[in-house]
Amino acid sequence: VQLQASGGGVVQAGGSLRLSCAASGRTFSANGMGWFRQAPGKEREFVVSISWNGGSIVYADSVKGRFTVSRDNAKNTVYLQMNSLKPEDTAVYFCAVGLSAYSGRDQSRYRYWGRGTLVTVSS
Repeated sequence: VQLQASGGGVVQAGGSLRLSCAASGRTFSANGMGWFRQAPGKEREFVVSISWNGGSIVYADSVKGRFTVSRDNAKNTVYLQMNSLKPEDTAVYFCAVGLSAYSGRDQSRYRYWGRGTLVTVSS
């Protein structure tokens, strides 16, 4: 099983990026998915979780109203649209596959993790 996150890069504050996470090796259409991030010198933190069918979505307060998660089960892919980016959004972003249909904020409820993609927001 592999998760490949892509779409990271360098963007100015106020800009946008769209991250993608494609899963291969098996289908995850019945699993919740999540995005997490780790800023330099900090612990990895929760960004957003989405249930298997997109019916339940929870965002971290720090990204609410700016980030939008979606998924395409036919493509085994989850997306993260990031708008109005701030310097404090700078981090490596990881996608993860949950153990159940919806896994929420708890990192221990995620089984498979991608390598991450770096997002750098300049001021």
